[in-house]
Amino acid sequence: MPPECARAGLVEDDPVMGGSIVQRLELEGWDVTWWQTGREAITGLGRVAGSLDLVICDIRLPDMSGEAVFEEMSRQPDTPPFLFVTGFAEIDQAVRLMRGGAVDFMTKPFAMDDFLKRIESGRRSSRSGMRLKEYVLGQSPAIQHAEDLIHRYAPHDLPVLITGETGSGKEVAARLLHQVSARAEQPFVAVNCAAIPADLLESEIFGHEKGAFTGAHQRHLGYAERARGGTLFLDEIGEMSAALQVKLLRLVENESFTRLGGETPIFFRARIVAATHRALAPGQASGFREDLYFRLAVLPVDIPPLRLRAEDIIWMLEHFLESAAERTDTRIRGFSALTVEVALAHLWPGNVRELRNRVDRAVALTSSEWIMPGDLFPDRLGNEPRSDFLSLADARDAAERRHIEQALDQTEGQVIKAAELLGIGRSTLWEKMTRLGVRR
Repeated sequence: MPPECARAGLVEDDPVMGGSIVQRLELEGWDVTWWQTGREAITGLGRVAGSLDLVICDIRLPDMSGEAVFEEMSRQPDTPPFLFVTGFAEIDQAVRLMRGGAVDFMTKPFAMDDFLKRIESGRRSSRSGMRLKEYVLGQSPAIQHAEDLIHRYAPHDLPVLITGETGSGKEVAARLLHQVSARAEQPFVAVNCAAIPADLLESEIFGHEKGAFTGAHQRHLGYAERARGGTLFLDEIGEMSAALQVKLLRLVENESFTRLGGETPIFFRARIVAATHRALAPGQASGFREDLYFRLAVLPVDIPPLRLRAEDIIWMLEHFLESAAERTDTRIRGFSALTVEVALAHLWPGNVRELRNRVDRAVALTSSEWIMPGDLFPDRLGNEPRSDFLSLADARDAAERRHIEQALDQTEGQVIKAAELLGIGRSTLWEKMTRLGVRR
């Protein structure tokens, strides 16, 4: 029996074989994502590869070979182990794949007990950064991949650069990194580089000695010193002036600094975690120093915008509603189905911060037991055309996705029973789950 949260990717075009493998692995406690073409697998693996313990891949696929999928994925960091299965065994091909890095090669048909032993021995031998609890940033594959990176980065002392749109949750990710690291008992010191005037930021970060400048009446310990052996979080690092970037680079490289007006070097013991909503990579005309960028982006992690994480919208609505309801005497049962539809259609330009703000406001103002669309979006006129309105096809897919998920929840993830409940065949359900991105 694999440990909790063990995850596998399956690349198999045969619906009967694929369904059989998925069903057995889920009974064994695995969380399986199934792709039926090579191109689907490459796209899907690009989002969740880091969180997978193993990929089970057929050799012959309708659009490309499984070997081509493996070669494409091997160019990306943190490629999961690949176990190949095929009904057309070729010794030369098996040798080539094993030499190329595949962990195993099996010929169909195979005994399921032997298959289970092989996948258990072929999966990642250890999951560095296994989470201490369930996902806290969200439930979508994209955000789970980001959280997996955070857990893997936690044991290291190297700088981390968190990128993502404003309000997407970069500071939450930084605090999670601090929480699951060995530095958790030390301070987490957050500095918003965009909120502090440029002429004061240097003193705030590095501190100053008495008399260092007019008005410096006593010694001031900066954020770098107050962080001690914890985490120094530099938010909106892209707004830092060029002159201060040079001093920050020296801090990173020398692991020491001096207070303004001082001469004695002070050892810097904290870990630097930086965040930005701007594109700072070389060639982006950002004005940010390339040498500092490469020192800060040793361990990068990107937080996807909320509009690309539909699963997280519903999860966060419920999460923030529960939190907001605890602060009021109003009895609120939840969001109406119409409100959920509108929330899923909204583009959320302010990301998670906007969603939380809207939920807090809706809880404070609603006079009903159910939060309605007008409570969540009071700024939207009823007859105003919306550029973020879903097409009929997208709305139909969204409704179908939620209905399938409800059926799977009701049958505790049993696909056969869910198919019976929905009045469709098992193969049809698998096909819809794959197309709609439903995972169980």
